Amino acid sequence: MSDSIIAIVGRPNVGKSTLFNRLTAARTAIEEKMPGVTRDRLYGLFDWRGRDMVVIDTGGITFGREDQITTQVQRQVSLAIEEAHIIIFLMDGKEGLTALDEEIADMLRRSEKIVLPVINKLDTLSKEKDRYDFYRLGFGEPLALSASHGRGIGDLLDLVYEKLPPVPDQERSDLEELLKIAVIGRPNVGKSSLINSFLGKERVVVSQQPGTTRDAVDTFLTYKDQPCLLIDTAGIRRKSKIKESVEYYSVLRSLKAVQRADIALLLIDGKSGITEQDQKLAGYVDEAGKGLVIVVNKWDLVLDRENARRIFTADLERKFIFASYAPYLFVSALSGWRLNKLFPLVMQTWQEQHKRVPTALLNELLEDALAVNPPPPVKGKRIKIFYATQPEVKPPKFIFFANEPELIHFSYRRYLENRLREAFSFKGTPLKIIFRKRERRGD
Repeated sequence: MSDSIIAIVGRPNVGKSTLFNRLTAARTAIEEKMPGVTRDRLYGLFDWRGRDMVVIDTGGITFGREDQITTQVQRQVSLAIEEAHIIIFLMDGKEGLTALDEEIADMLRRSEKIVLPVINKLDTLSKEKDRYDFYRLGFGEPLALSASHGRGIGDLLDLVYEKLPPVPDQERSDLEELLKIAVIGRPNVGKSSLINSFLGKERVVVSQQPGTTRDAVDTFLTYKDQPCLLIDTAGIRRKSKIKESVEYYSVLRSLKAVQRADIALLLIDGKSGITEQDQKLAGYVDEAGKGLVIVVNKWDLVLDRENARRIFTADLERKFIFASYAPYLFVSALSGWRLNKLFPLVMQTWQEQHKRVPTALLNELLEDALAVNPPPPVKGKRIKIFYATQPEVKPPKFIFFANEPELIHFSYRRYLENRLREAFSFKGTPLKIIFRKRERRGD
């Protein structure tokens, strides 16, 4: 896949995120009418002429500023250029060629990568004459398009396809086997540090300023032959604290990232403890039917760890009782302390999500559960549960057929779930338990 990576680079506000969204056919990157909104590298997948490709959306390149965020954004752009096989150098056809465009062109020439000059915001054919100013950059004939209206996108993708080296069919990515992991949590709990520690290099902007990751940022990696996608999401704050529209959409995108994922890693700040927002996030993951692993970060900064761990564990078990199936791990993302234990825990959860219970074994368990604790009568009606099946995995789904399913109390549903977990574990994954009507003569 490394030969099919395309990076979109350019100065701020030339339409990089709009083009990225057009290529991926999803609103994955944040679009906002202000420069500098895209800070990290965003990865998206798309297919053109039967070939899977990865496109990277980068932050706007500026020169001459020395603040921390700007400096780190430039480093992210450099990493994107290093990773990519082809660079789409995006410029603004309405504003014309600028001095900053020429500075960026000098930088791209030094990269020795294939550079495609693309002029955006040329909405009508009459404006194509404006593109000839861009010839002097030395990258060949520039391609005119309108990312917002979709004009010229096909021509661009044909050009990209022709510039990519051929790839054997067996190297095409199998997205069905891709394990998608969303890293979620409140701002400044260490989500980006966790991913950077995994990858051994700075993949996303890390800063002590809360909320520096605004978008959901995707990273591909392989763990023991298992292809994975790590989704680093924006820090989620309480709604009352969300003032900027950008941050509002970041929260929505973070929640959508959970929907995209198979497993969510919920990071909690070990120093500040468990908050109501942490509980709400875990509840959202549980309701979405996704795997959940709770990661208590910054534990290396906690004093008297053994005693603190006992107190914190008791708090975890009390506040996350609705997701008692979720394993938890105390780590330090910044130093890497105990991170070697995290991926095995994720892989165990992945296996549990796919676990199937044979029908005969499932009904043996049901028979035993009914003998020990039959459902109590409701309104004088006797409740019978006849049999059970497991039609789905990810999450495991169980259907119990009964004569009066609407009368079965939540506590009995919990009882059956506990019996299933005692027998088959299902660690890290929620279970879907459904009661359905089965008409039977004599009932």
